[in-house]
Amino acid sequence: MARVLSLAMTTLAFAVAEPPRAAREPAVAGVRLYYGPSKETASVDLETLRRARSSIDMAAYILTDRGLIETLDEAARRGVKVRIYLDGDDSPRTGGKSAEALAALANAPGVAIRRKATGRDSMHLKSYLVDRRTLRTGSANFSYSGERFQDNDVLLLDSPALAGAFARNFEAIWARADNREAAR
Repeated sequence: MARVLSLAMTTLAFAVAEPPRAAREPAVAGVRLYYGPSKETASVDLETLRRARSSIDMAAYILTDRGLIETLDEAARRGVKVRIYLDGDDSPRTGGKSAEALAALANAPGVAIRRKATGRDSMHLKSYLVDRRTLRTGSANFSYSGERFQDNDVLLLDSPALAGAFARNFEAIWARADNREAAR
């Protein structure tokens, strides 16, 4: 009995430790790759977010680009459900007009913003999912300089498998009990 229980626990440990299926298996995807600094890395996010019809789920280490914030607000006004998950330690990176624009976005109908609990490791993703189909990821922060002046990459992936992997991860980080809602 002890051997069966030990085997069951070992099997469970491996099952829990394995990454999501889409991360281990090749995925068929339409891939668009952009390198910055360039005008393309700045415009690809605006164009992709403007095409959203039903949902945008964004995980952002930082979100200070006012053009992107305005585009997210426009999407919400079109009826797109917008959820944004941000790093918890925002004080040294935000302020001024960007902070005001983000606070206004937090108050917009159809927008929910949560921050990771402070004191935990950074939430360092720079990704979003549009309409549960198009996944954006890469090294570029959602900041004016990150998309226009820094050496970064941006990948757009059209893949149900990869979109599903991001969606599952997003739901898990979104649901953390110690998250905090953005000030309204």
